[in-house]
Amino acid sequence: MPPVKDKKTQPASASPTLPAPNPATIELADQLHSAAIHLLRRLRVRDRESGIGPAQLSALSVLVFGGPKSLGELADAEQVRPPTMSRIVAGLQRAKLVRRHSTEDGRRVRLEATPKGVGLMWEGRQRRVASLATAVGALPENERHQLGGAIALLQQVIRSL
Repeated sequence: MPPVKDKKTQPASASPTLPAPNPATIELADQLHSAAIHLLRRLRVRDRESGIGPAQLSALSVLVFGGPKSLGELADAEQVRPPTMSRIVAGLQRAKLVRRHSTEDGRRVRLEATPKGVGLMWEGRQRRVASLATAVGALPENERHQLGGAIALLQQVIRSL
């Protein structure tokens, strides 16, 4: 009987049900990955105007756009350990952007964005969208139409991840 490979030893592209992507698909995925990172980095420059750091903005975003969460849920969403999230949340509380609510059983705490936190996130989003709209608006109409189609495809890719 052949040895069973541990998932940890398999290459990232290995999948039990899907064939490995061809080189052209890998190149396209690499270009999409790079473009997405560069787009977010350029738009993130506008976030400096909020006055809080990227980790706090990201956590606040989860609460504003995803609703109240426990500390553990927020840590999971942000892919950090609970002690790290505790420090992030403490800063958000000091800035009056987040508040804690006890649950009915009193054993857990729910974190919720304050109206000030919600406003800060929406203002930041509006700044980023305005910057992006200016760049998109400079494209010819046919390219804006192509971009709309590409966005639909991108959303389909995102749903399959």
